[in-house]
Amino acid sequence: MQTLSLPQARALHLAAQGLLQPLARPAQEGDVAACVQRMGLLQIDTIHVVARSPYLVLHARLGDYPPAWLEDALANGALFETWAHEACFAPADDLHLHRAYNREGRTHWGISHAQKLAAAQRPQLDALLDQIRTQGPVKSSDFVRLEGKGGAWWGWKDEKRWLEALFALGELMIARRDHFHRVYDLSERVAPALRQPAPALPPDELAAAWVEKAVAALGVTQARWINDYFRTKPRLQDAHLEALVRAGRIQRVAVEGWAAAGYVHTDHTGLLQQALAGDLVASHTALLSPFDPVVWDRERASTFFDFDYKLECYTPEAQRVYGYFVLPILCRGELIGRLDAKAHRAEGVFEVKSLHAQPGGVWTEQQVQEVAAAIRRCAAWHGTPQVRIGRTQPAKLAAALRRALKRA
Repeated sequence: MQTLSLPQARALHLAAQGLLQPLARPAQEGDVAACVQRMGLLQIDTIHVVARSPYLVLHARLGDYPPAWLEDALANGALFETWAHEACFAPADDLHLHRAYNREGRTHWGISHAQKLAAAQRPQLDALLDQIRTQGPVKSSDFVRLEGKGGAWWGWKDEKRWLEALFALGELMIARRDHFHRVYDLSERVAPALRQPAPALPPDELAAAWVEKAVAALGVTQARWINDYFRTKPRLQDAHLEALVRAGRIQRVAVEGWAAAGYVHTDHTGLLQQALAGDLVASHTALLSPFDPVVWDRERASTFFDFDYKLECYTPEAQRVYGYFVLPILCRGELIGRLDAKAHRAEGVFEVKSLHAQPGGVWTEQQVQEVAAAIRRCAAWHGTPQVRIGRTQPAKLAAALRRALKRA
């Protein structure tokens, strides 16, 4: 069994995720779908105090790109929306896999809630389907709320709940987004591939397909981290992977400092050999979304990067440690800190409300320069070119970042 050092494993992980090195050329429109294909999925979240998460995840990998390219990829069928890790964009090639698992194995609350609603209100769902079939795609805003105000999912108007239920059940899909608002249409109109029945996959083959996709997306992973990537069940142990190892689809490796075995997909054999030879060199610095695949598994981020990351935007303000929308800072293969940011678009200001270096770490001058440049790039992409640095930990880091920003 081959043995990777922890930095080599980290480099393999980041290479698989598209975060080892910056894109060597300006981004092109097709890079958006290719990026999602590489990651396997792109989580959707609506918080936009900086930018909505899917755009930010792409920016960390692609650099400056028009956010409308994501909506275009959805509208032209290169991507589709589904429940997976949570609500996600996924590559069109995986449509049948997602639908099969959502229909037969997924236990997400969005799907179980839809099933209960359908059992109680099937005539209303069918009437809405008939309306869409004859009149065309709809948005939730096409329906007037008769009383009260909207809110979280339990406060939605009836039509919004029905639309979401039909989407979760697979009877509707998202045809496009208008200003990020979903436009719903019949699934067979959105994805013509659904007009023909998909070949049935035995449960063991479906489960194996998700394992392979997760292992490939992660680059190198322990068994216990695999199921969380696509939120499949059960949580895996080494014995569950033996058949795929014997079949030559994945291979076991050792990682220094890991008590458990690591796994690498055979599609990444070349990357594995580069990592073992020390040829995967991290040179990329970027601000990551709180919903970036690299950090969404707290245990995995801690094991790879010694970085304890907890999403705090849903934590009461008085209990937050680092801030509301905290962006991990990736610098040349390491997570060296985090910053709480807000984009004031009307004023053209990108506010770094607070920035914390990793405890015990002292940034080099190169790291200060590269982080300042990453903040500047992110701010410019947002259309907020004026950067305002608030408090930092350590405190003297603020002055160093301000000087670096002036030079940038």
